[in-house]
Amino acid sequence: MAKIRVRFAPSPTGYVHVGNARTALFNWLFARHHGGAFVLRIEDTDLERSKEEYEKQLLEDLRWFGLDWDEGPDVGGPHGPYRQSERKEIYRQYAMQLIDAGQAYFCFCSAEQLEAERQAALKAGLQPRYSGRCRSRPREESARKVAAGEPAAVRLQITEGEFSWNDLVHGPTRFASEAIGDWILVRSDGNPAYNYAVVIDDHLMEITHVIRGDDHISNTPRQLALYRALGWEPPQFAHLSTILGPDRARLSKRHGATSLQNFRDMGILPEALCNYLALLGWSPADGVTEIMSREKLIAQFSLDHIIKAAAVFDDQKLFWMNRHYMKESSARRLGELSVPFLVEADYLAGPPDEATLAWLGRVVDGTLKNLDHLSQLPAAAKLIFEYDARSIASGEQTRHVLEDRASREVLKLFVGELLALEEITYGRFREVARVVEKETGKKGKDLFHPIRVALTGAASGPELEKLIPIFEEGSKLPLARHVKSCQERLREFAAAAL
Repeated sequence: MAKIRVRFAPSPTGYVHVGNARTALFNWLFARHHGGAFVLRIEDTDLERSKEEYEKQLLEDLRWFGLDWDEGPDVGGPHGPYRQSERKEIYRQYAMQLIDAGQAYFCFCSAEQLEAERQAALKAGLQPRYSGRCRSRPREESARKVAAGEPAAVRLQITEGEFSWNDLVHGPTRFASEAIGDWILVRSDGNPAYNYAVVIDDHLMEITHVIRGDDHISNTPRQLALYRALGWEPPQFAHLSTILGPDRARLSKRHGATSLQNFRDMGILPEALCNYLALLGWSPADGVTEIMSREKLIAQFSLDHIIKAAAVFDDQKLFWMNRHYMKESSARRLGELSVPFLVEADYLAGPPDEATLAWLGRVVDGTLKNLDHLSQLPAAAKLIFEYDARSIASGEQTRHVLEDRASREVLKLFVGELLALEEITYGRFREVARVVEKETGKKGKDLFHPIRVALTGAASGPELEKLIPIFEEGSKLPLARHVKSCQERLREFAAAAL
């Protein structure tokens, strides 16, 4: 059996949509499971929309997503070039070969003529298809017209019959030849059509399996017709279901984040997105496991377990999975990942030093239970970086503490004892709490809630056990916004409210 070879062939006309990312992932998992090759090919024949910056972003996003490739435009390989814009001479040669063999012909029909044919077919209630008017033109005449500089497309001559294949997802699939007509291989401007270039490339790159979205099913008979004309064995095809939004419409920007860049900007971890997308349209052998590392996905991936039905993208399920992976990550890593979000919020001035990076790990760890993704960190950490005693004293959510006589009694004792300390640690804080508890008879929420409000300005939030060291360490670091220590906070609070 030939070594399995698959490809992911995006167009550099925008950011990588999650549907394309899932296609890339399934190809990559299939190749890695079978010890095969994963090829990255750039389909950039749309000269107007293809941009170098999109290709650069595409490669960067795929690497962030955790994919690598054995052959591609940046790593080379024995089947290059890997950009279609660099393969035009190859396409020209095969087009001429098909014309010489009588399998294809030059078409001189104008856009106006083709549109008139299309409208006539629609008016008659028929499926539009090319009439074949240039099919019978003598080859010598066509050659003279082309030599004279007359614009001409190249069309594949379709014979009667049907085109069928055993789709590895959908099973036996067939199309009648009447449904496709004599389609264009090369446009009159010399650029290859998608269905032409992809067949030439897949054959020359020795692709054994084409795994792609089911929006390509209608392209498959055209491609099979070309394989037949060239006398080549086609690869096996597997067409993946569409990804839908919660409203069951095709996933689009109106549903929110839809590209790898969007999720990266949100602070979704790549391993969480990889795990989540793998389960959109595929299930492991046991049908129930949800948390799966890349190694487990590779070990279990099989086209047999791809689901035909459309998959629905569920943000909340992704966030649940992301929370799991954030909890599994080291505080150091999360601290590093948090930097751009805190810089944007003006909490950090730039790249942190080692001490600040270690402290950021504590900040993320302390607020983790309130995060679905890291872009929420600035809001969750606001109580660390910002403190306004006057707002606490008059705030809707906090002034009740000062209006309650028992709470004021607790606060006065707590603040007095804590301000008398040379340095506040959580251990000393607990010692003071025991003293205040003994003197006031208050315990639990009645004891700790007032001091939480005084220290943080919030009625709820991270555990004080984590916050107190964060305040103390943060106050000594060179941050864009000074983090006030516990004693700075309490002095301001006492002046404003007690």
